[in-house]
Formats: sequence, C-alpha cells, structure tokens
Amino acid sequence: PGIVSRGYKGQAERWPLPVTADSPPHLVGDEPVLIARRTGCPLWVGPDRVDAARSLLAAAECDIILSDDGLQHYRLGRDLEIAVIDGERRLGNRRCLPAGPLREVPDRLDAVDLLVCNGGQPQAREFGMRLRPGPLVNLREPGRERALESLAGERVLALAGIGNPGRFFALLRAAGLEVEERAFADHHEFHAADLPPATDSRALLMTEKDAVKLAGLARDNDWYLPVEAELDPVFEHRLDLLLKGFDDG
Repeated sequence: PGIVSRGYKGQAERWPLPVTADSPPHLVGDEPVLIARRTGCPLWVGPDRVDAARSLLAAAECDIILSDDGLQHYRLGRDLEIAVIDGERRLGNRRCLPAGPLREVPDRLDAVDLLVCNGGQPQAREFGMRLRPGPLVNLREPGRERALESLAGERVLALAGIGNPGRFFALLRAAGLEVEERAFADHHEFHAADLPPATDSRALLMTEKDAVKLAGLARDNDWYLPVEAELDPVFEHRLDLLLKGFDDG
C-alpha cells in the first residue's frame, strides 16, 4: 500500500513531496509525518492528490493507494470510499460550512461504501471503532514508557491541538487523572510560550499528533499518549472482501 495526503498547513515551496518519519512537520504537515512513522508505507503529499498519487506510483511499487481525508477530492479516481463519523457529535446541525460542520450534505453518506463510527453507538450501516490508549511515551526519550494509570489521582497538564480536544481530556479523566486542560486549534503550530514554565514540575501529557511538532521543545516530564484504532471485525471482513473483488475483476 501507498498513501497520499494533503499536507495541510505544510509550508513547502514545491509539491508534491515524499514524507518519511524524519520529515519536518512544518514543511509537510503534522498528520503525514505521524502516518509515515506509524505505517512505514510510502507516502506523498500535495494539494493536488492526482499529482501526489502519480509521484507515489513513480517512486514505489504500490497496488493500492489510500487517500487520507480525500473524500471531496473528486479529481482523484476512486474504487472504494470510507467515511468516518464522530459517534458523539454525529453531523452537528447537519449544515455545510460555514453554517455548520459539514463539507457536503448528509445525503452524500448514502453513496460511500463503508461507514465507520468513531466512539458512541453505531447506527444503521455503520461499523464501530474505538481508540485504545497504549502506554505513555516520554517525549525526550522515546524508549521510556509508563502506564497511563500510573498517574491516577495526580494533577497533570494536558494539551491538545486536534479536531476534538475534549475527547483526549475525557480519556485522561477516565483513567483517574486530574486534568488541567489546554486546548488549541487543530494543527496548531506550537511554540515555547504554549508550554508551562520550567518551574512547573507536573507531568505534561499530549496526543501523538501534537508530539510530532513538540519534540524539539521536549522536557523531562513531557509524555504523549499513542492510541490504536480497534475496528469491528465485521468491517475488516467486509473491506477484505471488497478488495479481493477488485483483484478478481
């Protein structure tokens, strides 16, 4: 498999670009770097997904391309569409931007092949997904880990620059932590001023996506929380059947 992505907020002067685990997030975007580290798959980014896909195929032997957040990039051909819905917030007021949170009308979901519900209770046609937290990883020394539950009852600082920071803070509280929240906009570009002063000895917890950008500012008691997506086994079976159908065709 190969992956293409937008490279949102990347400041590179030319596109498309390959992304590796060591790529600078400020050039190619934070999520692509995280995806590259997690998957080890060849990955190209650029505003034009078609160009990115062509560059990917020219550089690597791939028999399937996954377009990250590419549902609305209609110039890119597709054989299969998967939509992920926030199981708690659902479709909000069901209106498109700027009046609501949607990029397309709700009926667009009728045309996708697979619907995944992230958290909450799956509805008709939806497959459930949960994010399972792993052990905390030290930002300065990635070889150091500790169980999230080891901080139960302690007061900690937590920052999140993701689409729904409240989900991250709730996860920490569910593990028994007393959390002081610091929420930022999605894809926030962090600076030293965003961090607590050096005199604050409390543990600072963050998402893995934010850790990609904060590694250069790491301190001894800074930790990130990786999560693993657990999907309904029926979804995996259905996806496998669809992909095999393309091979047979």
